[in-house]
Amino acid sequence: MATVYLDELKPGMSATTARVVSERDVELFGEATGDFNPVHFDEGFARKTIFRGRVAHGALSIGHISALLGTVLPGDGSIFVSASIVFKTPVRIGDTVTTTATVREIQGREVIMDCVCTVGGKQVLESEARVLAPRRPAAKV
Repeated sequence: MATVYLDELKPGMSATTARVVSERDVELFGEATGDFNPVHFDEGFARKTIFRGRVAHGALSIGHISALLGTVLPGDGSIFVSASIVFKTPVRIGDTVTTTATVREIQGREVIMDCVCTVGGKQVLESEARVLAPRRPAAKV
């Protein structure tokens, strides 16, 4: 999908992506952020927690939202301004995370998006994201 410019966006427009969470994703996220919480890396430790096993970083799912907003809808040139996040259930290595963003409202240049991440049809995260959508480039004369 190409960039959807501000003047093209309408409430109800949506886009969806899907990505399998791999061991490498968790390792790279830990390296990039310094988050080496053993609930993400040590199965023995994680089995003793409420999760009963290793889970992916919650912020990795936020990254799926950021990727969708920045590359699909609205797409290239979008600026992710803020988000409110509610984590519902954990994501595990091997899960396919399906992320959907839907335009709820447009306030000037800011676009309010309803975002959800699901695994196997079950919601794992919900979010309200605010994005500055790109403006259409001026026509060259």
